Amino acid sequence: MDIRLDNLESEEIANFLQQHIDDMRATSPPESKHALDLQGLKVPEITFWSIYNADQLLGCAALKDLGAGQGEIKSMRVLASARGLGVGSKLLDHVVAEAKARGYKGLWLETGTMPFFEPARNLYQKHGFTCCEPFGSYKEDPNSVFMTRSLVECSSSNE
Repeated sequence: MDIRLDNLESEEIANFLQQHIDDMRATSPPESKHALDLQGLKVPEITFWSIYNADQLLGCAALKDLGAGQGEIKSMRVLASARGLGVGSKLLDHVVAEAKARGYKGLWLETGTMPFFEPARNLYQKHGFTCCEPFGSYKEDPNSVFMTRSLVECSSSNE
């Protein structure tokens, strides 16, 4: 599997992201849909990656710079036929490593409460994310789960 920085210009990624938006519309009420469309992802504070196996697009993820050493994971999606094969873990590991390389102190994300989102919640928990209060401009929402993970390494002192 190969993770590539993506400029969001190909029709392939546009279609893949539209499927993501369509899934969110079918699953979440409009007031609880926080997925960004293609234009929403084309802002300077967002970096976007796609993951491929040979030439087949398997998934995508984005990292939004929130300022003050914090980042938000956006638009995590894995092709339905590739779920359960470690694609999501590989993407998430990549985003976490990039956030650490940038010196971020923490990562945040929002996902849904519905059964459709259970695999995503499990993935994030497996990678050290824990539930938290809404962050940034998010508001309390019964259809949303907010999660965070510290990227600051704990050090022990013998003083």
